[in-house]
Amino acid sequence: MAKQALIEREKKRARLAKKFEPKRTALKAIIDDTSKSEDERYAARLELQQLPRNANPTRKRNRCAITGRPRGTFRKFGLARTKVREIAFRGEIPGVTKASW
Repeated sequence: MAKQALIEREKKRARLAKKFEPKRTALKAIIDDTSKSEDERYAARLELQQLPRNANPTRKRNRCAITGRPRGTFRKFGLARTKVREIAFRGEIPGVTKASW
């Protein structure tokens, strides 16, 4: 089980990313728009840098929904590999079977 503080930190990052998403996309659009003047684009870059670091969605980490484990997480299920295995063996994930050949 991951430390509760690490799990809460990830939740905070997700909230911040969601909160600042419209502002980030607006600033990125200004920065990418070549019809704008260099001064406007430069000001948008400076304003983008002033946003909180954790508001960037790339700072989020995929974690297991049950244990909070940061590594070995399946995106499709949102679970760590060990939990996917346990749940699949119990037959609780539709369409997932143990491989045999």
